[in-house]
Amino acid sequence: MSTTKDFGPASPHRRDFLALGLSAAALVAVTAVPFASFSSIHSPPIKHGTLTMSKVTTRDGAEIFYKDWGPKDAQPIMFHHGWPLSSDDWDNQALFFVSQGYRVIAHDRRGHGRSSQVSDGHDMDHYAADVAEVVDHLDLRNVVHIGHSTGGGEATRYVAKHGQKHGRVAMLILIGAVPPIMVKTPANPGGLPLEVFDGFRKQLAANRSQFYLDVASGPFYGFNRPGATVSQGIIQNWWRQGMAGSAKAHYDCIKAFSETDFTDDLKSITVPTLVMHGDDDQIVPIADSALLSSKLLKNGVLKVYPKYPHGMCTTQADVVNQDLLKFIRG
Repeated sequence: MSTTKDFGPASPHRRDFLALGLSAAALVAVTAVPFASFSSIHSPPIKHGTLTMSKVTTRDGAEIFYKDWGPKDAQPIMFHHGWPLSSDDWDNQALFFVSQGYRVIAHDRRGHGRSSQVSDGHDMDHYAADVAEVVDHLDLRNVVHIGHSTGGGEATRYVAKHGQKHGRVAMLILIGAVPPIMVKTPANPGGLPLEVFDGFRKQLAANRSQFYLDVASGPFYGFNRPGATVSQGIIQNWWRQGMAGSAKAHYDCIKAFSETDFTDDLKSITVPTLVMHGDDDQIVPIADSALLSSKLLKNGVLKVYPKYPHGMCTTQADVVNQDLLKFIRG
């Protein structure tokens, strides 16, 4: 394991956790259009090599929404989003890599975004199996899997349990990712106390909308830091994605992202893996995640970003995109 930057003491803020309005004019404009006239403004069928959106039905009946952008004969990059978001959280990266000639696939996790709001299966084994069904459906080969936060856990479990067995995976990239395990246990004394995640569940059940606004406007993007440039558009987009999903799926997923132990998964992964993490990540503290994961990987590289927040793929997209491209191109 090689390291591109040494990391010093853990951040003193490692336990820092914690309106969208629609234009009336826009609504009037839409509702004023006669229903029959909508047929004239529909786009023509989308053809090979352009933007497509579809769904896969899993063995247990969940419908998984996915985007498939770019040339079908190009190397695929598959993105795995964080909690409680959707594939839209990767729009910046998706557009960038399409412009670079790659094929981009991004899905909404079951119960999130536009995937079906099924009652069950909100655990890492189901998440990874759902990814495998999308990959098999599209017959993807030589795939670069990029996972952020909870999506990093999902991607890790998929690569370890499914992807390597069939030679479908080229490499793995983990950004602000939850492995090896977030919660404090006897084997993981540096983890966050279970009470932190119980607090997440309590706030979600009491007022999910306000809870999501609080997370997005505070620790997720580091907007609670002195001197931070706060973007209401970013906050509203985070809230929009979260509220599109299922409250039950998001509630259950808290256990999945906090209590799943990925230690054995990480040890079994042999493909080249880049671990990227901001040292001011207030959601997934770096000392108990990236610094440990990078040591468990057989072929891992750690890259630490000073003062970057958990949502660095959005707030520092230009830097992140270039580093991703550099690693993928090798």
